[in-house]
Amino acid sequence: MPDLRNNVRVALLAAPLVLALAAAGCGGDSDAVTASAPSASDFPDPAGKTLEQIAQEGTQADVAVAPTESVFSTGKNRYGFGVFGVNGDPKEDAQVALYASKAGKPAVGPFPAEVHSLKTKGAYTSATTSNDPDAATAVYTTTVDFPSKGRWQMLAMIEDDNGSFEYSAVQPANVGAANDIPDVGDPAPAIHTPTADDVGGDLSKIDTRQPPDDMHDTDFADVVGKEPVVLLFATPALCQSRVCGPVVDIEEEVKNERPDDAAYIHMEIYNDNQPDASKPDNNARSQVTDFGLMSEPWLFVIDSDGKVSTRIEGAFSADELNEALDKVS
Repeated sequence: MPDLRNNVRVALLAAPLVLALAAAGCGGDSDAVTASAPSASDFPDPAGKTLEQIAQEGTQADVAVAPTESVFSTGKNRYGFGVFGVNGDPKEDAQVALYASKAGKPAVGPFPAEVHSLKTKGAYTSATTSNDPDAATAVYTTTVDFPSKGRWQMLAMIEDDNGSFEYSAVQPANVGAANDIPDVGDPAPAIHTPTADDVGGDLSKIDTRQPPDDMHDTDFADVVGKEPVVLLFATPALCQSRVCGPVVDIEEEVKNERPDDAAYIHMEIYNDNQPDASKPDNNARSQVTDFGLMSEPWLFVIDSDGKVSTRIEGAFSADELNEALDKVS
């Protein structure tokens, strides 16, 4: 029987590297095609089986599957992840489904994943992104339904061209862990976000992107509860996950395509754009701590009543942002 505990330890050790690469590649084109999710019927039926028993239906994969988010609630959750080879090279065409279970209990699933491109049209691809060989280009997403709180073990089953399977243990999900991050339906904290006027037009003080984006004209406190808002916490030049550059580019692209549908704001992470482990919260700006954030990037789409309509941790695509905007505009 496969020992998933050992594989989980390997996945956990690999996760910092994988998340640093974060669906790696280099951005620039907008013609990458989003791949639809395979059918759930293509994957093993859990039928009361444990994860170990499901894994026995395949061989151990030589890839790592690393989640791009860590905050989960009971019920249905967007679940983003990357797939990487042993050398950290991204795999953007894998047929993947996830399974979840409490330790030794029957699994739920399969949850097949689709692939979203993170590329933007050339006019919106920043130098920060195009000059970063590890900038993200794609993210896998699925919806995982966690029936209850607690620690859920995760397993990925990958189908090859011949219809056989490989398995890869995935970092466990801690479902329902206490946090202060506003959830869907919650009112957004009424923070002030710095504007170009606040810094005398010197956007380098409030934006690490090169060139700075056009999402610093509006103070969040002036528009929340009055119109829809797209608020993105991200630091393109300092991002630990290497996805901040691409997602800021995506917000900039969507802003230019749908300028009247929302107020668009990019909020940086660190005071003076300098992380500092000797200071509380690694020198995070007060706006970041007011939202209870412990990672980046985070996207919040807020309706005209000031309530969170969509939130996404980690990488997201233009398609996903457009879908979120459709709900509030």
